[in-house]
Amino acid sequence: MIIWDLVVVGAGPAGLSAAREAAAAGVRTLVLDRAVHPRYKTCGGGLIGTSLSMVAGRIEVPAHDRVERVTFTRDGRWGFTRRHGTPLVTMVRRDEFDDRLRAAAVSAGAEVREGVAVRALDQDPDGVRVRLADGTTLTARTVIGADGSAGVTARHVGVRFRQVDLGLERELPVSPAEAARWRGRLLLDWGPFPGAYGWVFPKGDVLTVGVIGARGEGDRTRAYLRDLLDRLGLAGVAAAHDSGHLTRCRADDAPLRHGRVLVAGDAAGLLEPWTREGISYALRSGTLAGAAVAAGDLDRYPREVHERLVPSMRAGHRLLEVFARRPAVCHAFLATPVGWAMFVRFCQGRSSFDRTLDRGSVRAALALLDRPSTRRGRPQAPAPAR
Repeated sequence: MIIWDLVVVGAGPAGLSAAREAAAAGVRTLVLDRAVHPRYKTCGGGLIGTSLSMVAGRIEVPAHDRVERVTFTRDGRWGFTRRHGTPLVTMVRRDEFDDRLRAAAVSAGAEVREGVAVRALDQDPDGVRVRLADGTTLTARTVIGADGSAGVTARHVGVRFRQVDLGLERELPVSPAEAARWRGRLLLDWGPFPGAYGWVFPKGDVLTVGVIGARGEGDRTRAYLRDLLDRLGLAGVAAAHDSGHLTRCRADDAPLRHGRVLVAGDAAGLLEPWTREGISYALRSGTLAGAAVAAGDLDRYPREVHERLVPSMRAGHRLLEVFARRPAVCHAFLATPVGWAMFVRFCQGRSSFDRTLDRGSVRAALALLDRPSTRRGRPQAPAPAR
């Protein structure tokens, strides 16, 4: 019987980052995934600077656009556009991006088996038995779960979630003229109900258009997507992909490890609660998990996640709370030089939400926003974009 040092369940950014990190350190690593790369994945596909720094020197990023301009609107109105001299977000298609990560893991020494579904895990102090859909069993000293928030490994570890959202997305092949109109520019639209927002991400001859809102607001979220597409003149464009998914953000005290099984990325509920950005969290948590396995110190993984990732998530929950209550104020703030500078630093990976919220001026502003709203003193919406 082959006993693997590490079996990784799930071949997305978290699992492949974990596999590459462990295999490069000499850990005998096997990756299992039910899909076969390259495969479509519902995702905005925007890489911020934090994500780019995690893959630098490991893969060539298959960029389809690099955004320097951002248009902000509030439910389609009060729009304004800001420009930065260097790229803010790099746009990728997940089938290509994930396949590059797969190749990097294989180059580091990991074995990847595709079209393999995991049904259950059983463990004892010495190892983990991975039961597959075809009835066979694999044995590993350690397992890293990266099979999504509804996957086998999240249930095995007992991950709990405090926030669940519904994301809807369409991939729209567009004409050369429409593609040129969006080249180098993305749209962020603050939605018509609390906490919701929409986006347009350009990827060459394809636009990714999506919206997200709290689970339980399904009808309003679907109506929001229809309205957004109609306002943009894209309602009649046939979608190459029309999909939806749930994003789940972990409870603050949810476990990241159970015995010899660790969870990373979406399986651990690791994502930014306000923007629901998850790729950077997947890359970072996967790398941390793989490094902990390579070091033979599994306790190190949850400790480092709490030190490096959780503070920004807590700040994101705080920002989502403010945004849900005061979307007009958040919209107006982004129109100011200070607000735009904060947005740029976040996109480029030069600051995080927890460091931003630690600034005295920001703390004072949030304290004011916590007061009951009054008509007097409400900030005016920015002038329409020209």
